[in-house]
Amino acid sequence: MIPTPSLDEISQPILPTLFLLDYVGVLVFAATGALASAREKHDLVTMGFFAAITGVGGGTLRDLLIGAPVFWVQDWKYMAVCLTGALAVWILGRRDWRFRALLWLDAIGLAAYGVMGAAKAEAFGVAPLICIIMGTLTACFGGIVRDLLAGQPSILLRREITVTAAILAAAAYVAMKMLGLSNVAAALVAMPLGFGLRAGALAKGWSLPGFPDTPSRG
Repeated sequence: MIPTPSLDEISQPILPTLFLLDYVGVLVFAATGALASAREKHDLVTMGFFAAITGVGGGTLRDLLIGAPVFWVQDWKYMAVCLTGALAVWILGRRDWRFRALLWLDAIGLAAYGVMGAAKAEAFGVAPLICIIMGTLTACFGGIVRDLLAGQPSILLRREITVTAAILAAAAYVAMKMLGLSNVAAALVAMPLGFGLRAGALAKGWSLPGFPDTPSRG
């Protein structure tokens, strides 16, 4: 029977190098959740709920699937970061640019959390392919829940590139680690790739081809 690693053993390879990236991912996703709530003119409490569920949702699912202690339960600062993001959106009030900012914050979050999710799974001894899947789930699940709660089309149903950017960030991180790069070096390669792909989709309208129509038989 393979022994389950302790929390210290899981966290040690990550915290010295990638803990800041983890907080960035939580903060920007929390801000997107608060912005989605603000769009519907919800109150501050509801905004805080949206921020929390979006900020920690993906990481919670990842930890449950890989058998790790749920990160925000072990460290209260993650929830504080979520609530701070919601409060910041509330204080800023109505701004013409803030809903456009949601898209760019989401792009940053996809890249950061795609990398962090893969890194934590790798530290837990998960196979490379599953690390990529865990990175993708970490980056996307919170946004899916946010969109469902806000009554918006899910990112899974949009033709524009979103989930693919998270896959690229996670896959690039895993590939760089397999080539022998350190955590920081791998993250510095992978995160810009994921963000760049999503940024191109936002700026240029990039999208993946849809399933082709079946030719009619006359």
